[in-house]
Amino acid sequence: MLKILTIAGSDCSGGAGIQADIKTIAMHGMYAMSVITALTAQNTTGVFGVHEAAPEFTGQQMDAVFTDIFPDAVKIGMVSSVGLIRIIAEKLRYYGAKNIVVDPVMVSTSGGKLLMDDAVETMTEELFPLARVVTPNLRESEALCGFAVTNEDDMHRAGESISKRYGCAALIKGGHAAGGASDMLYNNGDIQWFREKMIDNPNTHGTGCTLSSAIACRLAGGYSLEESIRLAKEYLTGAIAAMLDIGAGYGPLDHGYVMFT
Repeated sequence: MLKILTIAGSDCSGGAGIQADIKTIAMHGMYAMSVITALTAQNTTGVFGVHEAAPEFTGQQMDAVFTDIFPDAVKIGMVSSVGLIRIIAEKLRYYGAKNIVVDPVMVSTSGGKLLMDDAVETMTEELFPLARVVTPNLRESEALCGFAVTNEDDMHRAGESISKRYGCAALIKGGHAAGGASDMLYNNGDIQWFREKMIDNPNTHGTGCTLSSAIACRLAGGYSLEESIRLAKEYLTGAIAAMLDIGAGYGPLDHGYVMFT
């Protein structure tokens, strides 16, 4: 059985973070492991508190995983501080982790801030060069590139900027664009668009977590990066189209829709 490690924060309401990752990995028929970087008090309406794990303990969690059940892929989500980022990068290098997908989580769907300002540079310098692909949305792309990203030309510029600056493939997610469900991959100078129909569903809590975890699963399965993204988007689209509607705010996806179709 293929084994996937998610390094991310916990969402007590179950829609995003570690919980979304584990659901996604399980639905791909793979074995999920987790290193929890933070506990969050959140639900579909907002983030009300964050309790960060100590970097030393985060490192201990990673040691426990890598020395016993070596993962076939690693997904990295919420890593909110410089200390956490540095210990994670150190351990990934030490163990020679492979198929690393970095979702640079900066702000939650409901608008809660999840990454400290001084940690952005550390994340790009320490984690991005280790990644097979990074998956910023439009707002995150703007923060990383320093210019507005509102249309497909901007997405192209952002992908090129991130890829060339940090030596990794960049998947710029266009889901926040008007009428958009198109993502753009910039990889070693090659550009590929992934287009899906826009689904009229406001319940998109955890979409970024879900997509990045699904990509990691497919990479672990030996698929190319391009095919991994295509298949991951198919899974994500199905989870949104299942039209799960729970919670008072931006509700979660139906990760288990494949069990009933």
